Amino acid sequence: MLPPTLPKYKNLSIPPGMPARTSWNLFSTPTHQDSLGTLNQITTFVTLSAASEIRSGVSVSLNWGLENLDCAGFGRQKLERKVVDWRKEGLKAAGSEEKEGGGGDGGLFSFDDELRFNTQIGSQWDGLRHWGHSKTGFYYQGIHHNDLLATPHLGIEHISQKGGLCTRGILIDYPLYCSQNNISFNPMSTHSIPLSTLTSILASTSTIPRAGDILLLRTGFLSTYHTLTPSERTSQITNGSAWIGVLGDEAMVEWLWDTGIAAVAADNMGFECWPPVNKEWMLHDHLLACLGMPIGELWDLEGLAKECERNGRWSFFLTSAPLNVRGGIASPPNALAVF
Repeated sequence: MLPPTLPKYKNLSIPPGMPARTSWNLFSTPTHQDSLGTLNQITTFVTLSAASEIRSGVSVSLNWGLENLDCAGFGRQKLERKVVDWRKEGLKAAGSEEKEGGGGDGGLFSFDDELRFNTQIGSQWDGLRHWGHSKTGFYYQGIHHNDLLATPHLGIEHISQKGGLCTRGILIDYPLYCSQNNISFNPMSTHSIPLSTLTSILASTSTIPRAGDILLLRTGFLSTYHTLTPSERTSQITNGSAWIGVLGDEAMVEWLWDTGIAAVAADNMGFECWPPVNKEWMLHDHLLACLGMPIGELWDLEGLAKECERNGRWSFFLTSAPLNVRGGIASPPNALAVF
């Protein structure tokens, strides 16, 4: 339930020049412009309450390997990894050679690695600098695309300055629901999941969303991806042809806001289905740009789903520590679920 200090979605204002309701400046003060959006819902009280979810001490990583995406959509940079052998570098600098048995003056016995990748090619948070409203170019807080990078606002580092994310997570397991109800679906298609289905799944698992929760959706996208051949993966992923996801509409946006959800994430490439069924209600526009709600993508939820089913509960303690990069746009989530 939304805290009483915040207005319902239908009572949010529509700024001049915008076609949608926004929460701009709702979390700001006269001396501080907010850069966290709905993550402000994760208060110390919420964290303390979420700690009661830790009962067995079992933890599950929610991070898909950065090397797993065979082809990055939209021409993005795939992972490149270079190993630096400081032994060889040191010997080279000293003009020396390795002696038999590994002795000799020169380099240390040490390795480094250097990584180069686009933060959108694996498990990620879309931060509030990632997406501006498609029709207007305005990002959260009404900052225009042409002005954003010159400001100190909305960078991913603000999550680190908050202390990271420590809250309750809840899982909606769509493939499990479908198997229980004899529903067939193709995760590599524009299969849209409406709000009515999400709430039905929550009710079936006796899970009641609370303000400050992070909502995770398992669609079966990643588990299906692993069954495809490299050529099939390329045809499905390149330029984001189609994938399963949440149906973007006013009811979905209103429910996420009024429920007090702090952020959403899924195991697909965008949380919402693609292409969007209704472009007027593209969730990236309404969640990131209008409401300041981060979107997680390509999270590995397979182990989490098994642990939830084993425990018979679909709520858990969730932590996430994104990269601390000033002005960062997106980040691996470095997320864990603890039972």
